[in-house]
Amino acid sequence: MATDSKPIDDVSFAEVSCDDQTIIKINNNISLDIAGENALILYFTNSSSSTVTDLKSNIIKEKSVAISPAINAHVQQAVTIIRQHLATSVIDLIPSYGSILVVFDLLTIDHHSLRKQLKQLLINCEAVNNKQGRLVELPAYYSAESGIDLPRIAKHANLTVEQVIQLHQAQEYRVYAIGFAPGFAYLGEVDERIAMPRLATPRLKVPKGAIAIADQQTAVYPAQSPGGWNIIGLCPTDMFNAEANPTMPVEVGDRVKFVAISKQEFLKLGGQLDANSAEDLNKTPEPIEKQSKAKQVC
Repeated sequence: MATDSKPIDDVSFAEVSCDDQTIIKINNNISLDIAGENALILYFTNSSSSTVTDLKSNIIKEKSVAISPAINAHVQQAVTIIRQHLATSVIDLIPSYGSILVVFDLLTIDHHSLRKQLKQLLINCEAVNNKQGRLVELPAYYSAESGIDLPRIAKHANLTVEQVIQLHQAQEYRVYAIGFAPGFAYLGEVDERIAMPRLATPRLKVPKGAIAIADQQTAVYPAQSPGGWNIIGLCPTDMFNAEANPTMPVEVGDRVKFVAISKQEFLKLGGQLDANSAEDLNKTPEPIEKQSKAKQVC
């Protein structure tokens, strides 16, 4: 966090209309907007915005950028500051790639007061170098049995299945966001050689622990659910356990490394192979790039 000693009472804030909503400029890289009856949203940009016009332009431009380690590091810095100072008023903080949804208790604070406090807290929160989070290793059982889409990804990339596996586990991934389902951690960035679009038609059942790829993101499905990502393996680690402390093995800002294990090790660690799920997975839909009008889901 920057240690600029400028008094926060001396700071002036600009407002700009963006998509018919009022955007408040906190500093050259952070803006604030109303997100609901008891929620505000903070937007972060890499580009310095000296004027409200620049601010609006950068918000629109950088919303289209899927992954930026620098922006995400800035997001995590702000999350830490808010948690330290507004724990009694804020019910939940939901960080994403380049934003934070701030859900607050209407019985203890209102929009106006919270906006004022956020401005004061974050005015000196400047973009920082990409801080390294914890390194978490996740076991991965890669095989034709556990990774139904491995052959298709290999063919698409003009690689062997073994090369796809090697590229996936060679990378160190950053946890950018947790969403879609409790414990579903969005990890990036996948080597561009094995990046694959989502499936046009999601599968009805993706097994718990499925390791999958969508574009330049990878993730582990925390529970059985519908899903449209490309499955390359299985992870025996519980990604969410409501009774555990902590409830998830990773948090936003952490680093993740996948480590290949054998089928025997997978089963010994509690992994399960469901014959019915394998049959369902064999009904593989086309990638979404071949059906551009199809709906994208996780």
